[in-house]
Amino acid sequence: MSGAERPDGTEAAAAGGPGRSPGSGDASPDEGVVEDLPLIDEKAVEQLTEGLISHYLPDLQRSKSALQELTQNQVVLLETLEQEISKFKECNSILEINALKRALKLQQKRQKEELEREQQREKELEREKQLTAKPAKRT
Repeated sequence: MSGAERPDGTEAAAAGGPGRSPGSGDASPDEGVVEDLPLIDEKAVEQLTEGLISHYLPDLQRSKSALQELTQNQVVLLETLEQEISKFKECNSILEINALKRALKLQQKRQKEELEREQQREKELEREKQLTAKPAKRT
């Protein structure tokens, strides 16, 4: 048997040339595999498929159910979170309104005090004016 001859008596293609390992030519590694496989019983394939499905399907269905429940819980959580954010914003608005009211009351109080001081000054000036000696009229 020569270096390029197969055990079945046929010669291998010399596409690889010297230095390449036998069987590493340009042919697909799957070539001839179908021919090498024994005939498979269709019923056996069907039974194996059903067995595989029956083995994994319950776990997959439980996982699907758990994921659906988790997704629903996340939706509920998001809705609740949005409601809480709305309440928080409303509380902040109320606090801001209350702060503005306090500022307005303080401003009104200061303005009232300033007005009272001004009126008091005017009264004092009028009183001083009346107390100032006036020259008597000659008759």
